[in-house]
Amino acid sequence: MSARSGVVEASISEAIARSLSEAGSWCIQWFPVYKGRRIRIAAVTPRRREYPVEMAFPSVSILLPVLNEEEDLEECLASLVAQDYQGSLEIVVADGGSTDATLEILDKHAEDPANLRVFPNPDRVQSAGINLAAGAARGEILVRVDAHTTYATDYVSKSVATLLETGASAVGGLMSAESPSRFGGAVAGAMSAKLAMGPARYRHATTRSEVDTVYLGAFRKDEFLEMGGLRMLPSHVAEDTDLYFRWRQRGGRVIVEPSIRSVYRPRRTPGALARQFYRYGLGKADMLYVNGVWPSWRPAAPLLLIVGLIGGIALVPLSWWPLVALLALWLGALALTARFRPLVVVAGAIMHLAYGVGLWRGLFRSPRKVRAAVR
Repeated sequence: MSARSGVVEASISEAIARSLSEAGSWCIQWFPVYKGRRIRIAAVTPRRREYPVEMAFPSVSILLPVLNEEEDLEECLASLVAQDYQGSLEIVVADGGSTDATLEILDKHAEDPANLRVFPNPDRVQSAGINLAAGAARGEILVRVDAHTTYATDYVSKSVATLLETGASAVGGLMSAESPSRFGGAVAGAMSAKLAMGPARYRHATTRSEVDTVYLGAFRKDEFLEMGGLRMLPSHVAEDTDLYFRWRQRGGRVIVEPSIRSVYRPRRTPGALARQFYRYGLGKADMLYVNGVWPSWRPAAPLLLIVGLIGGIALVPLSWWPLVALLALWLGALALTARFRPLVVVAGAIMHLAYGVGLWRGLFRSPRKVRAAVR
């Protein structure tokens, strides 16, 4: 690398890392989308600044898959259109056939200063939506987002800066959860506890670190397409973890940067939480059968918990003590990490049990059939 190219690369990173808050101007035009709707595109034209040529910003496409997201989409979109990124920025939405107010909310936010395009996702699943949006994206860098999450105004800026500074295949921030609802708040508390959710660094890192996976993520479009995008696993979850595993197997690096900030809205009811973590368990079984190995051995804990509980119940005719001892150890550890908040203990217990049952259910499937079902 020449001395000048080194200066150029540093200048790009420094420029993107700054929190620049000056508003841009925009023009409005109509853009046709599906289902008879038309969404207005507000093409951002930032105020002209006397930047050197080497401080140009890479173009960015935000990928947003949605399906009946009316509860959280409003806040999500508001945080995305408020991004301070000074380069070309668009939001590419893949809708899986929403029947609630999702499309009306998208229509409303077409008034905002963001380049918003909406495409139908006939497969209805998230991984297919992300691949579809990535194929339609115009940006050099893809930033994957989720409708259940809101984003700091510098989320895109810091994602791009970290990607350029590290040369990593993918970068992301910590998964931080909050909820205004009582049970959702308990789930958020459980998600922040190491004994409830495990010691994964993408949840608890305090410094920039290399990790096995990140929440959501940002990556270069050409590298993502070269990897074939996300594979559609039978469970329709864990595809991002699968992508990062495959990237790392090819020598790529996945980096977590704690200053990339977002807030996830967890499930609001015990039933929704149980279904979510049951599917997470199925997804981990998919990964084992498809890749031949897990990215980490963290899933072993809920597996052993289910075995222990079944064994303890089986021994009840002989003695209650094994079951009582296991429950006391497990729930006591949860209570300690939850700071003795009962509802947080309940949320953590649901996560463990649903995940463990889903994982065992997934492992009892035929590995050959699981591999054959991958698209």
